[in-house]
Amino acid sequence: MSSCNGEDPRILDIKSKIRVVPNFPKPGIMFRDITTLLLDPVAFKNTVDLFVERYKDKNITVVAGIEARGFIFGPPIALAIGAKFVPLRKPKKLPGEVISEEYVLEYGTDRLEMHVGAVEQGDRALMVDDLVATGGTLCAAMTLLEREGAEVVECACVIESLSLKVSYEYV
Repeated sequence: MSSCNGEDPRILDIKSKIRVVPNFPKPGIMFRDITTLLLDPVAFKNTVDLFVERYKDKNITVVAGIEARGFIFGPPIALAIGAKFVPLRKPKKLPGEVISEEYVLEYGTDRLEMHVGAVEQGDRALMVDDLVATGGTLCAAMTLLEREGAEVVECACVIESLSLKVSYEYV
């Protein structure tokens, strides 16, 4: 979450609420923990409000949340901007017919799934997750949505990894 025209004071407060846990889940990883942000109702609301302010006039018709933390921020954003919410889940978590997209992890592969018919040709999609690290999960989610005919307008993440110098905005 960054600002192009100088930092909004709410962003500084939100950043201060995100705990960094060294060597979790394995040595060398600096895990950014949003649960401390969720414990502060003002900071949590400000996080959602900043996204709503950014997307309320962009004609978004679907907010797609990536499992699991995208499920925390995606639904309140979707409700506030009048869009439907679509969960993008790990394999075998959704009942019924699904489509899937595989992506590469540091050690192996994983897959995201979405219900068939959850998005339609011409939907304008916003993808939501807590963190953009390597971008692999976001790219898989984009492919999944675009394959079904949605236009991915932007990817909204609460935390940008400091080691990643790529912008995921598609406006």
